[in-house]
Amino acid sequence: MSQTTYSIRIDSDLKKDFDAICKDLGMSPATAINEFVKAVVRERRIPLEILFDNKGGEALRILRATAKKNGIQDMSLDEINEEIRKAREGIGD
Repeated sequence: MSQTTYSIRIDSDLKKDFDAICKDLGMSPATAINEFVKAVVRERRIPLEILFDNKGGEALRILRATAKKNGIQDMSLDEINEEIRKAREGIGD
């Protein structure tokens, strides 16, 4: 398998903290990031919970509840993207 480089910018203090946690876990930061990317591809979702302490969190809770009420809480990323494509093209209006 060929390798490529993914370059990102990150806050220097955040990087130091991340590096220290990875070291405590016995892995390099590159290994941790690769495992994260593999999980995203495998699960077709961002495999982490994002919590908000502000109004964004309430909005997210409302969206989740609405999705559950409408029976679409388990939509795959492909299905979500297809719905977005249809909305942008005005299909189904």
